Amino acid sequence: MAHYLLEVAYTPEAWAAQIKSPQNRVEIVGKVLARLGGRFEQTYFAFGDYDIIAFMELPDNVSAAAFSLAVHAGGAVSACRTTPLMTVEEGIAAIRKAGDLGYQPPSA
Repeated sequence: MAHYLLEVAYTPEAWAAQIKSPQNRVEIVGKVLARLGGRFEQTYFAFGDYDIIAFMELPDNVSAAAFSLAVHAGGAVSACRTTPLMTVEEGIAAIRKAGDLGYQPPSA
């Protein structure tokens, strides 16, 4: 399974709806992730540019893109950023592979 970082910023209208009738959106949205074969690993409220930070597990990039598109289309968020994540081992494998490529940068 692939891992993703999700960062979400709610619209003022979405915050107003939450304040009027608080809901655990992790439970509700988690059901959508399950339909894609995924799940939330961890979720947090945050201060700053994004209101929700979550770590998700999904089968592939297509599923992650579908989830992101659905969230955007829902209209309750002003921003939604999904970042693919790699394990440290995968990162080291990528570094090793990059070193074997023989890439030469442009020179004057």
